[in-house]
Amino acid sequence: MNITVSITSTSPSRHLPVVEFGRSADGLLVARVGDTAFAMVPTRQGRHFLATGLRLSLPLETWRRDDFYGHSGDVADEAAFRALVAENAEHQRERAALGRREVGSRVHTPWGASRGATIYGEGVLCHTTAGHGGFELAPEQNDRVHLLLRSSSGFYEEDAEWAAVAQALPELFTGYERRLADEALRNHWPEAWEAIHGRSLQPGESREQDRQIFECQHAGDWIAISAVISDRFPGFVETTATPGGQRGSGVDRRRFLIPSAEYEPGLFGFVIDPTRHRDLTNGDD
Repeated sequence: MNITVSITSTSPSRHLPVVEFGRSADGLLVARVGDTAFAMVPTRQGRHFLATGLRLSLPLETWRRDDFYGHSGDVADEAAFRALVAENAEHQRERAALGRREVGSRVHTPWGASRGATIYGEGVLCHTTAGHGGFELAPEQNDRVHLLLRSSSGFYEEDAEWAAVAQALPELFTGYERRLADEALRNHWPEAWEAIHGRSLQPGESREQDRQIFECQHAGDWIAISAVISDRFPGFVETTATPGGQRGSGVDRRRFLIPSAEYEPGLFGFVIDPTRHRDLTNGDD
């Protein structure tokens, strides 16, 4: 790997994170793990999501909802919240034990000039740039990446492609990171995941594969691509639908009326039933 770096930090923190739980000033279940703060924030229909914040140094009971800005997905209940916090604590402990080092770097990357990097291991750097970032692997490390996932350049962006690096070099990543990498591979590259693991993914295990199946099954159906609560028909939703959920200019569009209690778009769109859902396209109102 042809780079020039200057080391700015040479050893991991010796201080492992302490886990704290409590209630915020506005009654949220909250927790702190090292510099990371968590809150279980209620949403509609009794659901909750995991909110995150950084470096909240005041006591937990003084925190408020506005102190949190990150959204880290749904959380079912208090037990699930505590499990996620415990997982993060273990992640931080494992990361400290891995001994990653922050370095200075001015390497050119596909995302611009590097503003610094983290050394994960020999021949494995993770760059930060002004707008994006990702991994750079030396040739010998890049050879360990599965052929279906391998980048000829040795660069892997940080949003999803990083999962190929974690899959190939699991000893350099925490258990939490390996779980996220496996999830990313299933959802973005299901065929590669199946080749690596030697088995077929089942329905619900891969969002991308489920999307492909949905689109194949409903290619000839009208799929709602947008919806608004109807002002003219109380208790109904007015939708715009296209064949197979297609988008773009020149695509045929129709408007259908759906009972509000029935309308649930799901992951890939709501399937219109023309025999039951009223067609408003020709001004039938």
